[in-house]
Amino acid sequence: MSKRQSNREEIFTRILEAAEVEFGLKGYSGASLQHIADRANLPKPNIVYYFQSKANLYKQVLNQILMDWNDLFDQATIDDDPAVVLDAFIREKLALSFTNPRSSRIFAMEVIGGALHIGDYLKEDLVPWLASRVEVIQGWIDAGKMRSIDPTSLIFMIWATTQHYADFEAQILALTNKEALVEEDLKRIGDTVSSIVLTGVGLTLPN
Repeated sequence: MSKRQSNREEIFTRILEAAEVEFGLKGYSGASLQHIADRANLPKPNIVYYFQSKANLYKQVLNQILMDWNDLFDQATIDDDPAVVLDAFIREKLALSFTNPRSSRIFAMEVIGGALHIGDYLKEDLVPWLASRVEVIQGWIDAGKMRSIDPTSLIFMIWATTQHYADFEAQILALTNKEALVEEDLKRIGDTVSSIVLTGVGLTLPN
């Protein structure tokens, strides 16, 4: 990688990170390219050069969130052990909710608001992604590796359960009388959610 390319990637990442913070704090309407540029310590023309508009930058932030969430499950195949894959997927999603709850809340607010900025992405990219993951789960079912269930509902359940710890963080902390969730909470919750999901579809982790 050339130095110029490395610098471009570094700037691109700085802008995305600054934009995620700004959108997380102020929402799409309240955020501005100038504030994002200030947070990234870059001139505003740099933001426009890389992303053209606030709408494009917002879409890129949302796309990155989805890529981070579903990266592990992207690699799953029919030949894999479903117990191992689903357990890892659950724990990875929970870890992201613990370490970066802002991402989940940005996405949740976008969808609650009618998915005005990512409607095309949901139809053109996420629909085929979901179909491919449903095909993998159905392949596990057909191969007798797990109990017959609705694959789509299983994926939605994992999304909902794991993202709950980000989207409703304030409620969880108040109800558990905690200032923050820590590593031992992550393990305890991961063990519980994984056990419930795996048992429900007739799976156990290998020893």
